[in-house]
Amino acid sequence: MKDLLVDLLSWGFILSGSFFVLVGAIGLLRMPDLFTRMHASSVMETLGAGLLITGLMIQAGPTLITLKLLFLLALFFFAGPVASHALAQAALHGGVEPMLHEDRRNRLDGNGTDGAERTP
Repeated sequence: MKDLLVDLLSWGFILSGSFFVLVGAIGLLRMPDLFTRMHASSVMETLGAGLLITGLMIQAGPTLITLKLLFLLALFFFAGPVASHALAQAALHGGVEPMLHEDRRNRLDGNGTDGAERTP
C-alpha cells in the first residue's frame, strides 16, 4: 500500500511538471517578443523542472540520489531566475524594447500620483 501511495504521489508530481514544461514550450513558440518568451521559459524551467525533480526525489526514496536531486533543484530555483533577470537586463541595455499595449514607464508624474486626473 505504501509503494502504491509513493508511486501515485511521485507520478502526480511528474505529470504536473511535464504539463508545465509542455505549456512553457508552447509559450516559447506563441509569445510575440523576447520578454514574454523569457517569462514562458522561466516558468517552464522553475515550475516544470521543479515538479519533475520533486517527483523523482519521491520516487528515489531516502538515498544519495535524492540528495543529488535536491542540490539540482536548489540550483534551478536560485540560478534560473537570476539568469532570466540578467538576460532581460542585458536585452534592455542592448536596446530591445518590449511590446506593450500602453507605455507605463512615465506613469508617475513626480507628485506621487499615477498620472490620472482626480476629482474631489
